[in-house]
Amino acid sequence: MKTYTAKKWDLAGLTGISDDTLQMHFGLYEGYVKNTNLLNERLGELRAAGKNVGSDPAFAELVRRLGWEYNGMRLHEYYFDNLTKSPSEPKSGKLYNLIGEAYGGFDAWKKDFFATGGMRGVGWAIAYYDTVNGQITNHWITEHQDGNPAGFVPIVVMDVWEHAFIRDYKPADRSKYIEAFFANLSWATSESRLP
Repeated sequence: MKTYTAKKWDLAGLTGISDDTLQMHFGLYEGYVKNTNLLNERLGELRAAGKNVGSDPAFAELVRRLGWEYNGMRLHEYYFDNLTKSPSEPKSGKLYNLIGEAYGGFDAWKKDFFATGGMRGVGWAIAYYDTVNGQITNHWITEHQDGNPAGFVPIVVMDVWEHAFIRDYKPADRSKYIEAFFANLSWATSESRLP
């Protein structure tokens, strides 16, 4: 199986998200990449030894853990990819129009996304594109692998685990982090994820 290489981003100087937070966050992401590779390697060894049976506890636990590590890696890539030092708020375009159709306007969608990201707990706020009905919907994803709607495409991905903002904001100030996230959001990147 191919191994994954950690991506690199030049995001120094974002508005409201410190370089210190980014460096710590990049390190966390690199851990997901490393663990994804380690799990795939270990699972390959078990398969080669004929121990890839559901009744083998080692195999079962590694397979269960793989979703956590894979999605930890991939969601962070979506998150960092949709940040930019040169943001601009959308005024038109396919994503803007889809958001408006689903929520009655961009501001109504943004309010809903803020509310989703501001919920108690740790996880992810993600605006997905439903490939079946062509609609944008906001979702709360608790753990990386829990709650992702099957067949939906992540469009706007915001990490709301405390590590994403705790060095810059108190837990009670999550709304300030969400504002900072939006101040650095690359709408062009988000729109490019639409099928």
